[in-house]
Amino acid sequence: MSDIPAELKYTRSHEWVRDNGDGTVTVGITQHAQELLGDLVFVEPPEVGSSYAAAEACAVVESVKAASDVYTPVAGEIIEGNNALADAPEQVNQDAYGEGWLFKLKLANADDLGNLMDADSYTAQVEAEA
Repeated sequence: MSDIPAELKYTRSHEWVRDNGDGTVTVGITQHAQELLGDLVFVEPPEVGSSYAAAEACAVVESVKAASDVYTPVAGEIIEGNNALADAPEQVNQDAYGEGWLFKLKLANADDLGNLMDADSYTAQVEAEA
């Protein structure tokens, strides 16, 4: 699958993580996840200042088909939500790995990034689910 960027990390629940190199990460849902959901009609990012444990539900994406929780890939504090998605949730469908990011998180422990999947492992998971 060529639509899975090699520089990102991934979760089993289809979130992607970009290490910003400054103790923060940017998080979104994968291209595969948005394809499964279909056209998004609503995105509720987490509240800035909220802290979460890894794998804790923190945001919601809603499509014409279903609503789905988004989980924090690693523990940390929400430092920014992509408020542009309130008016344009379709950005997630159009650019899942770019303008469609959901939130930014200050890492509680940078070592947690090592627990996430690389692109090859995520590709294998997606293929196994197909």
